[in-house]
Amino acid sequence: MFFSAALLALPILAQSVYAASCNRQYTIQEGDICDSISAAKNVSTYQLSAINTAIIDSSCSNLVPGNTICLGYAGEDCSKTYVVVLDDTCDQIAANHGFNTTILYLNNPQINDECTNIYVGEVLCVSNAVQVPPQPSGTLPGAVIPTTAAPANPTATASADDDDDIPFCDEL
Repeated sequence: MFFSAALLALPILAQSVYAASCNRQYTIQEGDICDSISAAKNVSTYQLSAINTAIIDSSCSNLVPGNTICLGYAGEDCSKTYVVVLDDTCDQIAANHGFNTTILYLNNPQINDECTNIYVGEVLCVSNAVQVPPQPSGTLPGAVIPTTAAPANPTATASADDDDDIPFCDEL
């Protein structure tokens, strides 16, 4: 009897253990894009995407006005944010906020190791402690860069004709 009751309770217990409590919400307005919501509501691009993977697609092209989305989970809610501007680098952003790049990368796992994929208008978590939700399985949230986005540091991204580091390439 106890065993069958325990089996019946297991799904409920598992759901309560894994269900995070949303402590901030937002109702989508006409004209909203993920980065504008993130900037206005102090939630990083990654966090907004990670929390709402079942609602917002990877390119953030399916926002429906009137729908409510979660902005932060209790205990995993980074509300200290920074909006990336032209010529920003990860080293500079971390230094300006008083922590090292390890914390920046942990709070913003969509940033690649070379920091060449941050873009103007992207909203980053700049807390000096790790405060974002863990990465869900599947596609990395916040990793799709909007097609209209400008790289924050254009000199950090290699161009197609950048062959200065390949010996004798200019002579071919």
